[in-house]
Amino acid sequence: MENLTLDKRQLCDIQGRLFELARKSGYDCPLFIEAFMNSKAAAALDDIYDRLQWAGEEYILEELNDEVGGLKKAGTTYTSEVMYWTGYTYRYWHYYTNQCSREIYSIADAKTMNECWLGFHTFDVEMAIDDLKEIYKQKCDENKGIV
Repeated sequence: MENLTLDKRQLCDIQGRLFELARKSGYDCPLFIEAFMNSKAAAALDDIYDRLQWAGEEYILEELNDEVGGLKKAGTTYTSEVMYWTGYTYRYWHYYTNQCSREIYSIADAKTMNECWLGFHTFDVEMAIDDLKEIYKQKCDENKGIV
């Protein structure tokens, strides 16, 4: 893939900061990630252009909280590093494959991202995404009885 434009890299960073902000705000990390990746807010970020893309992470978090009728406080917490990497990687994934956030989450959910962070966060983002897709493919093959 050709290099991401500055605008797209900035959106990756905004989404990474959004995920960090959710943790800092005391939200349950895996529930936040699931809610966001399946939300209208994420779909707006997937769009070619939407006003929400330039609203900033605080505003996006408020929009998501309103959309889902209140995000769950407390619960499971991931590190700030895991949250930033997850948010950044998911947004980059969208640009890399043109898959929507909901589809990306179905391939690599919050638990998978948390478990893979330690081994994958030092990889080139595209390599990490390719490996996450391969893990999903292997799980699907195992479930079908293909080894």
